Amino acid sequence: MGALDEGHLDEELENGVKVGFFDFGPGGDLDTSVIEDAVKVLLQGLGEDPCREGLRKTPLRVAKAFREGTRGYRQKVKDIIQGALFPEAGLLSGVGHAGGAGGLVVVRDVDLFSYCESCLLPFKVQCHVGYIPSGQRVVGLSKLSRVADVFAKRLQDPQRLANEVCTALHNSIKPAGVAVFLQCRHIQFPTVEKSAQDSSHATKIDMQGWSQVSVWSGSGVFENENSDAWGDFTTLMQLRGVKRERKLTQPAIQCWCPLKSQEALACNGHGYRVSSKAGVGLSQPAMIAAATSILHSLGEDPLRKELLGTPQRFVQWLMNFKRCNLELKLNGLNYGKTGPTDFGLMHKKRRGDGCYDQNGIHSELNLPFLSQCEHHLLPFHGVVHIGYLCSEEAEAIDRSILQSIVDFHGCKLQVQERLTRQIAETAASMFGRGVMVVVEANHTCMISRGIEKVASSTATIAVIGQFSTDPAAKAMFLNAISNSRV
Repeated sequence: MGALDEGHLDEELENGVKVGFFDFGPGGDLDTSVIEDAVKVLLQGLGEDPCREGLRKTPLRVAKAFREGTRGYRQKVKDIIQGALFPEAGLLSGVGHAGGAGGLVVVRDVDLFSYCESCLLPFKVQCHVGYIPSGQRVVGLSKLSRVADVFAKRLQDPQRLANEVCTALHNSIKPAGVAVFLQCRHIQFPTVEKSAQDSSHATKIDMQGWSQVSVWSGSGVFENENSDAWGDFTTLMQLRGVKRERKLTQPAIQCWCPLKSQEALACNGHGYRVSSKAGVGLSQPAMIAAATSILHSLGEDPLRKELLGTPQRFVQWLMNFKRCNLELKLNGLNYGKTGPTDFGLMHKKRRGDGCYDQNGIHSELNLPFLSQCEHHLLPFHGVVHIGYLCSEEAEAIDRSILQSIVDFHGCKLQVQERLTRQIAETAASMFGRGVMVVVEANHTCMISRGIEKVASSTATIAVIGQFSTDPAAKAMFLNAISNSRV
């Protein structure tokens, strides 16, 4: 378990506020003006007008999200635990009682989010915490998750997060031991080229687009990785379908952040290098300086070794969604205001999740996408389903062409409603009779900003042509989507 001196942390906190880099406005709240100014610079670097409708309040929204997402710097564990310890005598003298003398207490499936210190993007955390009472006292169950949340609401690395939660609980509760197990998921870093060329990767909306890692930390009786205490904890995890090996030797986690991992692979001469079109170099000093100022405003030192390169990676992520005036080019076909130059060349063999019924409805389901919310500068991802009507003699459009349409409209600052409409309008320029598009997405902004609705998802529909006047056709297409899940 990594060492953390909770007493030292408390010395850093004066009335719940970390002394150091924080900027505070009237009333002692975190001043967001510096972050707002930085976001305006980032938007301009993306070729956007911060004053346009849809972006006017984005700097304030982003600043509030960062403020909410790092509130853990301004909280103290002792304020949470104090008054939450209750006497509960066990059968054995000096041992707490929890369903039996010195029994294990576990709080499972606590959904949290944290900000990755390597790229400033939020990552999801499912937290499981256990402890064995001692000193004839137990702690209120909600306090276990609240303490975990204090450390999650900081710029973090999964292993350090597990260590800090474990140490803080051990020092404040004084139990026989604490166990912490975290399952973390981080958004991937596709480039425009990678998205356009790879339409065959997983299309399941639940886990698509996330890299995963599991970490654990233990204190007291849990320091021995082969102890009965760990065995009991692991068994209780398995009851929830959480699988982990009995041998608890902690793996060395290098480059947890996907973008940092890509950098390491590129430096070693293998793997793929980040796209030059999305890359960040000396041409973006203002954007990097703006991202650095965000770190300062959050109370962090950009020179801390774990944060070296973080501003560059954050800007590199954003540059995947840079506003540009590129034409949509698909298999040599240019799409402008007049539609495809040669529609006949586009009829190709059906494949993948495509289907066709006797009513002339072609369906391409589960086309993956990734985009960036223009309201909060946070990613959202999911799948797109496209249905279209054409003559019975015509074969379905190649799936890769429809995937390219999805990628083209996704790789920019977006809102889901507009993305759905734009995909439908582009497809409608190819098919005369009718188009229906359904977009299902998970939004990172729904797990951050104090919302924290981790399991929520959104769905939007756009209907053009015959689908808007033919309820039966619409129902058939929606039924095809439903059947694809079976």
